[in-house]
Amino acid sequence: MQSIPHTSPKRVLEVGCGTGAFTKEILAKLQDGDVFYIVELSSDFSKSVETKLLQPFREKNPKIEVVLHNASIEETDLEGTFDAIICGLPFNNFPLELVEQLFTVMFGLLKQKGELAYFEYLWMLQLRRIFGFSRIRLETKQRARDNNTRFAQHSGSQETVWRNLPSCRVVRLRQC
Repeated sequence: MQSIPHTSPKRVLEVGCGTGAFTKEILAKLQDGDVFYIVELSSDFSKSVETKLLQPFREKNPKIEVVLHNASIEETDLEGTFDAIICGLPFNNFPLELVEQLFTVMFGLLKQKGELAYFEYLWMLQLRRIFGFSRIRLETKQRARDNNTRFAQHSGSQETVWRNLPSCRVVRLRQC
């Protein structure tokens, strides 16, 4: 969770918490006065994370604001900007237009010099490019170009996490 500032107060947004693997790590980094918003589309994941992680956390940490929205990021009415956004959405599974829309929304919520971090599994684009039908291969090339452009425009950095199964790459983009 290198993307989360060590200073407080800070505002952090998690988009697509899933089962809460990153949520646990984010909660451990929060301090009194911090604000943590979570946006999760799945009702099942939202209920599980609320019950297993957030309710117990709030009881132990009343000076940290934690809010869960069970909605899409495009439909959630979030006010203000965030110091860091941690995103668990599987971008490689979404249509390109949706990916572009999601990044536009997230960068609109990110403070100047804030960081947006997401992960992607290694080799997925390469496998799709090699084994996919011609339409998928063409889309994969376009996706790679879009990723590279976004990476360059937002002072991107990346780190490979080999111990994860499957291995993944953490991509960090800055709001310039």
